[in-house]
Amino acid sequence: MIEIFILSLIQGITEFLPISSSSHLIIISEYMSFENQKLEIDVGLHIGSFFAVTLFFKRDIFSFIQNKKLFLKIFISSIPVMIVGYLLIKLDLIDQIRNIKVIGWTTLIFGILLYLSDRFDVQKEINSNFTLKSALFIGLIQILSLIPGVSRSGITITGARFLKFKRYDSAKISFLLSIPTLAAVSVFGLDSLMRSESSNFSFLIIFSIIFSFLFSFITIKYFLKYIRNFNLNIFVIYRIILGTALLIITYL
Repeated sequence: MIEIFILSLIQGITEFLPISSSSHLIIISEYMSFENQKLEIDVGLHIGSFFAVTLFFKRDIFSFIQNKKLFLKIFISSIPVMIVGYLLIKLDLIDQIRNIKVIGWTTLIFGILLYLSDRFDVQKEINSNFTLKSALFIGLIQILSLIPGVSRSGITITGARFLKFKRYDSAKISFLLSIPTLAAVSVFGLDSLMRSESSNFSFLIIFSIIFSFLFSFITIKYFLKYIRNFNLNIFVIYRIILGTALLIITYL
């Protein structure tokens, strides 16, 4: 149960902050040898995050008529990462980039890019400036988030900031983009789970969904409040420290 709590905490916080959830889950499983880092738990963690972001933005989702153009752009923007992610899994290529050395470099490099993007003057808002061109650009660079350490939230916020969107609007774009992505991951994970021999929907999965939901919802709420008033430097500093530490461990 303690392992489920810790994994849910990591998933809930790192999925929506620009610091990479996959890298933290890999690091934890690498150095702490958690027994519950299995397919069914991973599916539960992502389902919890999906429920959280969907509930938080329920008003945007329910006002579909007014926002149908926005959600069409969000959906189109999510297609590239889902296609490439599916191909990486089917071709068994995903495990080749899931190592500490890759995470060290990506954490450091994309942390620096996040810092550079956050220097841009803010001008644009999601309601009036999120064009199909913007959506396609952010959708294409979101493919990079399939590499552990890049961070889906981090790369989408970076892309939006390079396009001169305000910090709050950049974060909102990132969160809205996570809805179809997390939905696809959850559906694919459930399908894989049903096809595997370990298809028991245990209490551990239920707890992973609940805890992940709670931590994800809290993270979304307070990150959006934080980003209204502060820059992204704290996350940049964290990424640089973590990336540097991982590279020192790897190369020494």
